[in-house]
Amino acid sequence: MPIQTYRHLQPKGELGIWQIDETEDYFRTRMTLTALEETQIATIKGEGRRKEWLASRYLLHIMSGRKERGAFVKDEFGKPHLINSPFHISISHSNHVAAVLATPELCGIDIQKIVPKIERIAHKFMRQEELYSLALGSRLEHLHIYWGAKEAIYKAYGRKELDFAKHILITPFEYEASNGTFEGCIQKNDYVQHFQLRYEQLDDFMLVYALDSTS
Repeated sequence: MPIQTYRHLQPKGELGIWQIDETEDYFRTRMTLTALEETQIATIKGEGRRKEWLASRYLLHIMSGRKERGAFVKDEFGKPHLINSPFHISISHSNHVAAVLATPELCGIDIQKIVPKIERIAHKFMRQEELYSLALGSRLEHLHIYWGAKEAIYKAYGRKELDFAKHILITPFEYEASNGTFEGCIQKNDYVQHFQLRYEQLDDFMLVYALDSTS
């Protein structure tokens, strides 16, 4: 299936989502991987995961508007970059869906299928005040938004070594069906970074993305 969602963000940025129904060959015949990328994909087990990996990179290429694909590289911390582009980028994939975010400022994106098992790990990433904000009737969706927000902020930070409960703080908010906005930040030692966050429920998936709001 072609791109499911594509939109421009204000003041500047792009968001794309791809529902993956294609084969591996579909993506391989449309883009040439670098030697490093070939090495990386060779280590990925499972056709589904490889297709998600390929789809996210192909989607980024389409969003870039370039005739020739720019190399997709990662820095020493594993944060992705597109060669010769001033934009920050972030990718996420889950259960045959790939999402890509590109903006001039720090950004992060997460997309997850909504599943009950998130309850098992809630105590690892939620603070008490965040847990208190959960309403019984929307607890599962609300938990996925908190998880997605912390994943997105973690990706935006890009330097690892963040404790989701201790260092990533989400301002408690009320859940609204379909979509909503809220705020969060990183507080680690003397480092503070604020983010504006948005969530959208897309069928049985929860999409959350973070945009730098410090400046």
